[in-house]
Amino acid sequence: MAKGSKKLFLLDAMALIYRAHFAFSKNPRINSKGLNTGVMLGFTNTLLEVLEKENPTHIAVVFDTSAPTFRHKQFEAYKANRQEQPEDIEVGIPWVKQIVQAFNIPTLELDGYEADDIIGTLAKKAERTSFTVYMMTPDKDYGQLVEDHIYLYKPAFMGNAVDIMGPKEICEKWDIEHVDQVRDILGLMGDAVDNIPGIPGIGAKTAVKLLKEYGSVEELVKNTDQLKGKQKENVEKFAEQGILSKELATIMQDVPIDFDEKALTRDPPDEEKLKALFAELEFRTLTKRVFGEALKKPALKVDEQLGLFTGGDAAASEDMPAPAPPITSSSGPGNLFTRDHDYYKVSGESAIKDLVRYLLMQKEICFDTETSSINPNEAELVGISFAYLPGEAYYIPFPGEMKAAKEILALLEPVFSSEHILKIGQNIKYDILVLMNYGMEVKGKLYDTMLAHYLIEPEGKHSMDWMAEQYLNYKPVSIESLIGKKGKNQGNMKDVDPDKVVDYASEDADITLQLKSALDPIIRENKLEPLLHEVESPLIGVLAAMEFEGVRIDTDSLAEMSKSLESESWEIEKKVYEMAGEKFNLSSPKQLGEILFNKLQLDPKAKKTKTGQYATGEEVLSKLAMEHEIAQAILDYRQMVKLKSTYVDALPGLINPKTGRIHTTYNQFVAATGRLSSINPNLQNIPIRTERGREIRKAFVPRDKNHLILAADYSQIELRIMAAFSQDSSMIEAFKNGRDIHATTAAKIFQVPLEEVSGDMRRKAKTANFGIIYGISAFGLSQRLQIPRGEAKDIIDAYFKEFPSVKAYMDESIEKARKNEYVETILGRRRYLRDINSRNATMRGFAERNAINAPIQGSAADMIKVAMIHVHEWMLQQKLRSKMILQVHDELVFDAHKEETDLLKTEVPKLMSEAIKIAVPLEVEVGIGNDWLEAH
Repeated sequence: MAKGSKKLFLLDAMALIYRAHFAFSKNPRINSKGLNTGVMLGFTNTLLEVLEKENPTHIAVVFDTSAPTFRHKQFEAYKANRQEQPEDIEVGIPWVKQIVQAFNIPTLELDGYEADDIIGTLAKKAERTSFTVYMMTPDKDYGQLVEDHIYLYKPAFMGNAVDIMGPKEICEKWDIEHVDQVRDILGLMGDAVDNIPGIPGIGAKTAVKLLKEYGSVEELVKNTDQLKGKQKENVEKFAEQGILSKELATIMQDVPIDFDEKALTRDPPDEEKLKALFAELEFRTLTKRVFGEALKKPALKVDEQLGLFTGGDAAASEDMPAPAPPITSSSGPGNLFTRDHDYYKVSGESAIKDLVRYLLMQKEICFDTETSSINPNEAELVGISFAYLPGEAYYIPFPGEMKAAKEILALLEPVFSSEHILKIGQNIKYDILVLMNYGMEVKGKLYDTMLAHYLIEPEGKHSMDWMAEQYLNYKPVSIESLIGKKGKNQGNMKDVDPDKVVDYASEDADITLQLKSALDPIIRENKLEPLLHEVESPLIGVLAAMEFEGVRIDTDSLAEMSKSLESESWEIEKKVYEMAGEKFNLSSPKQLGEILFNKLQLDPKAKKTKTGQYATGEEVLSKLAMEHEIAQAILDYRQMVKLKSTYVDALPGLINPKTGRIHTTYNQFVAATGRLSSINPNLQNIPIRTERGREIRKAFVPRDKNHLILAADYSQIELRIMAAFSQDSSMIEAFKNGRDIHATTAAKIFQVPLEEVSGDMRRKAKTANFGIIYGISAFGLSQRLQIPRGEAKDIIDAYFKEFPSVKAYMDESIEKARKNEYVETILGRRRYLRDINSRNATMRGFAERNAINAPIQGSAADMIKVAMIHVHEWMLQQKLRSKMILQVHDELVFDAHKEETDLLKTEVPKLMSEAIKIAVPLEVEVGIGNDWLEAH
């Protein structure tokens, strides 16, 4: 057989397993049994990619064992700096082995040797027997093994394509003459991952330069007389270490393992075993992918106007159970073509009135709008779908002309205005806003499936497609099948034939209705009903009203500010050039690093990034700014440029031409803490710490001369919640008596009378007060206060000594979290902490900090959400002309009618302070002005 016709793939199991772990670490795949299946899913997907796309004739998966290798004997500290293996990987390895074996692929391992040694040996043996070999791994060390018929195969990852590298590609990547020099580079620069030391002071670039001159580590060591300065000293001193490092980085090619061609031949999978494993892991999509069956013919479409609603009376009966969706084959998720459904297009006044009659008989209905834009303020109605029975839905197409569209909406008005019908939707606030722009108000209670799932799994995905697969074993039709893939050539829903939209739109309403039924039992089981029905759902209407109102922006003020910032940044730029002694690109981290650390020598120990250039981030510059004026000037320059581009110049472009106002979009299901976030613009990120940053608020102005801006802000809400939760008598007393909490804290931790507390003491105490909530360390506090770590530790120790109840609360929160693997806010909002018992110190530490902070920050979120609902309801009852227009952190902002400002000043703080009762009085500060800055 000619060389290359036999194709062998050798997979480095642990490298691929770690890669799968990190791919899913921020978005874990937890199945119904609580097992994190990310490692198994990621590895199996990678394996399938190879089997399907590369079609190897021979294959093996090679594992490391826990036994020490010859490298550990050579160098005791080999891999010693690696953190303990994450539990997800530890749990996942046996599953991966079972999956590989169920695919009838051999697994290879040998005590005393690493996977790369086994792969190196087999690759060379196979190549000599007419094989083309692919070593599948993201590990760069394998580059030393490639030759004409042996390739390094780096799998696709995080958007990067597959990378297949032969000798030419390896030499180009490393800038070396032959692949064997990969060992020399690793010997010189070391490898932090495996704790291979290398020679100090030699990085990647220097290693390449030295190899171009001397060819190998050994030749370099022989010619140290040609070197100079510190480099010569290091190479001479660490010569043996460099040679040892090269040996440690060398992949063995003579491991005592036979190359058994027959044993590595690819066989079909053991279907029974694989199906059982996939079922246990709940891999529905993979099951369909591997064992997919021929699709059934689509169900017959019905588009008749008579007899569409037969059975409506039965559906309205409480005794008549809703039919369950037909069961789909367990081989994979159902879809529009495999699951029975009845989806109808409804057009004409008579048919719409017929539908309305049956909708009005229901206690709950689901509706979904089809529109021309994802921006509700720009969207044109294309159609509306309704569902009230699983597997059945109705779609009403809308004409493009506004007057005709409003005529159809008028027929639907009794449904939308009914206070007795629960309206269900997926991201229903969007649909409400679209209808508001057509003059239609949606009344009655609301249920958003995205919100329900957000409360169940705050850090998970909440899209309808994802939830449908997880909870209904169903894969919805993609919108791209109608309007094309994202990009400049993507079409618009309003241009699609209404007959083609029927199934897509109806399916959205039907599946969302079914999702509610699937999510409700979980909501009840986790005791989340009050939070969903009394806080998050009522808040939808409040946020919709705020977004609809929007806020007026003073463009003249922004234009003036833009000129001022441009002038200031130019002045700072000139100042930096003078201090640097030359002009350079101030926005280039590479050029900036060379100026600061090569030319000006500001820090002889300056750190470099992975790309080899100096780190010039905010943290680095902030440390330098204490001693070097140029660093502070660069920070000032960056602030000016960011303010100008991100806010001052961007805000006018967000003004809606129809309303003349900015309409931000609030998100309820993004922040895991329960806090609201916003986009276009992101109000939460408008700078408030610097004077120039605060000036941006000056551009937010009242709607007209009859209004003023009123801002109501909770004072130190998180500290007050901490005091209430910890029941610390000193803190509670200080808040009850209206004393300055930071001065009180300073007096205690510095052991001085209250009247002798200095400004510096108060500053340190304030930082400690807020830092403690976030689980700040001595190192963190020293960085923030710019004080020695020892002094920071003393402050923290004194804090806990004087406020023992706070320390007890923190310890108790962590213990409770360890037991439950979640923490809760005052209203029962959960934050899951799956790493709280991890043996990995970094992951566990992060979870412990969240165990302390999440209940406090989440309770603050609960507090302001309840306050917003109460304030909104009160304003409606009073029929006020004023409007609540913004929510930022712990602050509410109003377009206050001048004749109502006194009433608002009295009632809003009262409603906010009484939102949720705690053991500490809540204080609300109110300001009024001609713009937001003046009011704040």
